[in-house]
Amino acid sequence: MIITAKCADGTEARAVAEGNGPVVLVLPPGLDDGASWAAVAARLAPHHRVVRLHRRRYRLDLDQRQPCTVAQEVAHVLAMVEAVGGGPVLLAGHSSGAVVALEAMVAAPAAFAGAVLYEPPIVIGPPLGGPDGEVHRRARAAIAAGRPGRAMRIFVRDTVGLPGWAALLVGCFVAVVPRMRALAPRQVEDNVAMDALGIRLEAYAGISAPVVLLGGDRSPAHLGERLDALERTLPDARRVLLAGQGHSAHAKAPDRVAAVVAALAAEVSEPG
Repeated sequence: MIITAKCADGTEARAVAEGNGPVVLVLPPGLDDGASWAAVAARLAPHHRVVRLHRRRYRLDLDQRQPCTVAQEVAHVLAMVEAVGGGPVLLAGHSSGAVVALEAMVAAPAAFAGAVLYEPPIVIGPPLGGPDGEVHRRARAAIAAGRPGRAMRIFVRDTVGLPGWAALLVGCFVAVVPRMRALAPRQVEDNVAMDALGIRLEAYAGISAPVVLLGGDRSPAHLGERLDALERTLPDARRVLLAGQGHSAHAKAPDRVAAVVAALAAEVSEPG
């Protein structure tokens, strides 16, 4: 079921909803319309209303000749919360979607009962694009040259931290899949937007809702370091490490990811 919600700037938030029960609002990772979380959603839907937001940044139907900001993405999140009943809802954010989740919780704390945050690439020191933005410049140059596959190869190697062979495979995949070619520039700009936020740990320290920080023991080390920083900062945070998994456990181990989300949903829905 497609649900929509009008935002103050005239754009329309859009999501896929399934199931019945307490709401779980999914903010998917980059290059995604929420489809990559379908297996997790299917496991949660018997007892939850799972709403997978098609993030504003990755909507090909929306004009993004002007940069999309994280604040604009948050506006779509909050509009969807209103559309599904006004909250408080449980968030499940993945990668840059988890950063958007953090910013939404800062912007409207009463709207959220808690969150599962799967390896958000928050800035904790040098920018994601390198101290002088060099990674972003090279990726943008590749986009301008009509080489989105090369841009994604740069991104996943030099920002995500995947080995060169894996980055090459990702680049080749993006280069030959039309939808991925169209989304690649938005992934680059997503990364730029994460850097534009800067270090936000002081703001996140005000988030009082319970948060599960989800990670995989096969993920790049820097993602674990970012979770470490959040664990030290958030007042009510706990860590869950998925053995044998990396940054894509939602696809490779959906039962385990769904179990983490369901456990927090049960906790926050308990009376008192």
